[in-house]
Amino acid sequence: MIRDITIGQYYPAESPIHRIDARVKTVITLLYIISLFVINSFVGYAVVIASLAVTIKMSRVPFKFMIRGLRSLVLIIIFTAVINLLVTEGETPLLTIWRFTVTLEGVFFAIKMCLRIILLIVGSSLLTLTTTPIKLTDGIESLLKPLEKIGVPAHDIAMMMTIALRFIPTLLDETDKIIKAQQARGADFDTGSLASKAKALVPILVPLFISAFRRAEELAMAMEARCYGGSVERTRMNVMKISSIDYVAVAVFVVYFAVLVAIRIFIG
Repeated sequence: MIRDITIGQYYPAESPIHRIDARVKTVITLLYIISLFVINSFVGYAVVIASLAVTIKMSRVPFKFMIRGLRSLVLIIIFTAVINLLVTEGETPLLTIWRFTVTLEGVFFAIKMCLRIILLIVGSSLLTLTTTPIKLTDGIESLLKPLEKIGVPAHDIAMMMTIALRFIPTLLDETDKIIKAQQARGADFDTGSLASKAKALVPILVPLFISAFRRAEELAMAMEARCYGGSVERTRMNVMKISSIDYVAVAVFVVYFAVLVAIRIFIG
């Protein structure tokens, strides 16, 4: 399950989505997340699902690879669905469980919330899967550049965000190795009470934190040895440029967002 998490990973491929500028993809991803909160009907969700499926097909990232990232979040999705089923009030009761009444409106709302979470995760994962860490850093820094006038350290923030994303797969792989090493020594993480399971996590967390601090220190020393700095004088080998494919991506997204707004206004 640890290896199923795809957030922070990069999938190399030759596709139109990979060629889109990192700044454009970052802005589109943020607006895509906002668009998920604009829709409120199953027609809107159908449009989002169809658009996302076409985008994944164009990115040439295997669909199974995208779905694999949802396996580790199944419990969160189920928990969200159950909570919404039990607490959402409505006018059409279906059944009563103890003090809670499940309504038809609650069922629809639970389905919408689960769809929203799934679409949010899959759509956001496309940003890191189709953008290299270096391009993502430069893109975020470029977007935050105007905030430097009010004292915001744009480069430092962009670097920290990208390093954090980049270290997610590394730490997950390290966690998987530690779990297998502990299981080889006879550790059991699946049986017992909740307290015993929590206690069994200590042999995992301690070496994981030690490994994370060691990797962070090694990275800092390597960057310092190369005289790395985020000053304004810093140059880049590959300068980001807006191309025709970026204008096409923006135009397509504007049409997509306009369709969702129209659906929300006329359908609900």
